[in-house]
Amino acid sequence: MKKTILIIIASLVFSGCGAVAEDVVKLPPPETENGMSVQEAIYKRRSTRKYLPEALTLEEVSQLLWAAGGATIDGLTGPTRSYASAGGIYPLEVYLVAGDVEGLEAGLYQYSWRDNTVKLIQKGDLRNSLARAAYGQRMITQAPITIVLTAIYEKTTSRYGQRGRDLYVPMDAGHVGQNVHLQAESLGLGTVMVGAFTPGEVSKVLKGVKGTPIYMMPIGKKA
Repeated sequence: MKKTILIIIASLVFSGCGAVAEDVVKLPPPETENGMSVQEAIYKRRSTRKYLPEALTLEEVSQLLWAAGGATIDGLTGPTRSYASAGGIYPLEVYLVAGDVEGLEAGLYQYSWRDNTVKLIQKGDLRNSLARAAYGQRMITQAPITIVLTAIYEKTTSRYGQRGRDLYVPMDAGHVGQNVHLQAESLGLGTVMVGAFTPGEVSKVLKGVKGTPIYMMPIGKKA
């Protein structure tokens, strides 16, 4: 309970107390104490490619996005994020492609880790188009949501050069992917890491995303 309160306080510090824009959705606060143990989630982790045609709740989506890079407290530096990043740079942006989520309009959203919100940047169910950009992988169409990571390489290469692009950014993406996968398992959901897609085609589907698409994770209830 104390950790949850600290995360909420951190969110208020970053977001301020101003009004929330109409295209910004405040997500339920993430749970940080209950649920499956880490060892059980690791043991049960499997790649899931078939999903039931059932919606996810806003609470489940919030938990998954938080695992992908939401705010935490480390006790030393104050608010930080849920995964490790080389040099503390955090070059990744987290996007949500929502197709079937209770209480959330279908569309493309950008996740804000500072205040645990999503901002609508493109309306409509984009799952079929996104699947075509991923060589027709049907699981993206079936899953109620897909989390998409993009990389702003310049943030890392400005300090680490080509090594940052070739090694550190992919390491960051791996950290996020494992977080999300284990969080999905703890919620009784399934996911799979998808790297088979054309970044340029994904960017054409997901208009307005910042950076280069490098990772996708469809998530839903296991069939």
